[in-house]
Amino acid sequence: MADSVSDSIVVNATPDEIMEVIADFDAYPQWQDEVKEVEILETDDDGWGTRVRFVITTKIATARYVLDYTYTDDAMRWTLVEGHNVKRNDGEYRLVDNGDGTTEVHYDLTLESPIKVPGVVKRQLEKRVINTALGALKKRVESS
Repeated sequence: MADSVSDSIVVNATPDEIMEVIADFDAYPQWQDEVKEVEILETDDDGWGTRVRFVITTKIATARYVLDYTYTDDAMRWTLVEGHNVKRNDGEYRLVDNGDGTTEVHYDLTLESPIKVPGVVKRQLEKRVINTALGALKKRVESS
């Protein structure tokens, strides 16, 4: 069964500045501790990654997977193409311009692993995912 997590955070930056960080896959290992390797396999006409391979190491396992990405003016979405230790990984970042130099960043993720994990561990992992997806993103963007 897939688990979904959602949250949001306000970042002191424009949507364009945030999009530049979340679309810079090569830099993910610098601000996402679990990301060990990234390889951009395909790009669109603007040079943005549309198919990206990741190697992630958590306390439970190492996962290898490929995601397809699509972009709009205010969002980046992804879907799982193939994976080892991952059955589903679909999500998005949605960016809402607050008009005052800040942006509300919404993060939604649906994740499914073939590895059975106790509920308490699952909740810790979900908290870590949200902390990285939003907290580490905010820190990265605001320190740039």
